[in-house]
Amino acid sequence: MKNTSDTPVHDLDTHHLKLRNLQIEDYPKLKTLMERVYEEFGGAWKKKQFKAQLSAFPEGQICIVDHDNIVAAAFSVIVDYDKFGDKHTYEEITGDAYLTTHDPKGDVLYGVDVFVSPDYRGLRLGRRLYEARKELCVNLNLKSIMAGGRIPKYQQYAEQMSPYEYIDKVKNKELSDPTLSFQIANGFEVKQVLQAYMPEDKKSKGYATLLQWHNYQYDPKAERLIGAQKTSARIGCIQWQMRYFESVDELLQQVEDFVDGLSSYQCDIAVLPELFSIPLVALSAGKSTVDAIWDLANLSPEILRSISALSVSYNINIIAGTLPIIENDELYNVAYLCRRDGTVDSQYKLHPTPWEKRELILSGGDELKAFDTDIGRIGILTCYDVEFPELARLLSEEEIQILFVPFWTDTKNGYLRVRRCAQARAIENECYVAITGSVGNLPKVDNVDIQYAQTAVFSPSDFAFPHDAIVSETTPNTEMTLIVDLDFEKLKVLQNEGSVRNYLDRRRDLYRVQWLGNKVIEE
Repeated sequence: MKNTSDTPVHDLDTHHLKLRNLQIEDYPKLKTLMERVYEEFGGAWKKKQFKAQLSAFPEGQICIVDHDNIVAAAFSVIVDYDKFGDKHTYEEITGDAYLTTHDPKGDVLYGVDVFVSPDYRGLRLGRRLYEARKELCVNLNLKSIMAGGRIPKYQQYAEQMSPYEYIDKVKNKELSDPTLSFQIANGFEVKQVLQAYMPEDKKSKGYATLLQWHNYQYDPKAERLIGAQKTSARIGCIQWQMRYFESVDELLQQVEDFVDGLSSYQCDIAVLPELFSIPLVALSAGKSTVDAIWDLANLSPEILRSISALSVSYNINIIAGTLPIIENDELYNVAYLCRRDGTVDSQYKLHPTPWEKRELILSGGDELKAFDTDIGRIGILTCYDVEFPELARLLSEEEIQILFVPFWTDTKNGYLRVRRCAQARAIENECYVAITGSVGNLPKVDNVDIQYAQTAVFSPSDFAFPHDAIVSETTPNTEMTLIVDLDFEKLKVLQNEGSVRNYLDRRRDLYRVQWLGNKVIEE
């Protein structure tokens, strides 16, 4: 068994994004980026300012790195806000960017700066940094985030209206401002207008908005935590409607529509069904089933690259269902995990069904993996694989918290086999199990003419969980999404204090499940 975050899959032209704290060694690259972004404001901070920022509050200075390049950054400081009040300047509250105003006992996280490389705009990195700030604010148990925001488009309207009128029009979406519109979309409220906030900001005419994001989890009696481990995750399962597509682009547009929706609800991971691209076999009309699926497999690298790009752009991990892949003149059915940092990993279907072996000449993989993600440890078993309890047992030994099961079933009989086995795996292994399938019919498309599915998320069966061990489920045979919040703390309590404790009570002195695959590299 192995956690294989670095296992090469296909050569993908993807980003490898990583969010981390800034280090003093980053200054040369940070300086280059700031000189490019802030050319009109005098370029980069001095190195002594950067050193002071890291010394004062290292946890508040974060960046996004693509490979070895810094492509975005955000700076923050904790202040006792009552000392400054609402009528302050940027220089006053940031100590001229030296963060001499930092107060570890303060109550507000103040946004000092956020910037993104012009080459990376459109990938929603600013949103990613804002979310990281919010998480920091929650972990530090601070009342709110405050910041002074530019209104760079105001210069175009300064002779026609006051800054107050301009802000109202932006709030009502009568006008668009690149900074203010973005901040409002990210949950910030305009508290008031600041005058002479940054006099050198000619585009904003020296004005700025005083912005506030409320931390509704604030508890004056709670402790502050830095680097707290995630205790919950929001997953979005896509119950995919089979439909005719004229091209790969049409299919990808449908995928993006779902990903966009799930991202807007701040899902951590989106899950597509097994062989979600199968409608494209209609483009090979007149060919045999085997030839059509091989044509489809030739499209899979393009589909995978695009979905990986979506995961980065929309800041959401995506399990790209499964795609048919040709390797060494053999056909495989492969589930892909596209992380939001740009990395991609794979889990091959290990057990092709008799029909898949006969009609598609599909081969089974020989490697089983547990994956580390930013929401916790997960496993992926495709459809028929979940009917083999040994696989889930091996993954449970790797301490997975969620097992994802993309499936593709034609009849209710086949569906119920997957569903019942998935429910059993959740109880046996004390983890959450999410199953996601396709619905609808495609007449005149060989072997894709009927489907049956009901997407669902299952839990263990104990007092802390739903009485029927079903967290949520969709309407059968209807295209829709299923969004579910999963609590990992409940799993910990169950494993140690549950009515029954399947993991702890296993008689390892009497029996065990052992992986014998030759190609698995031990951790």
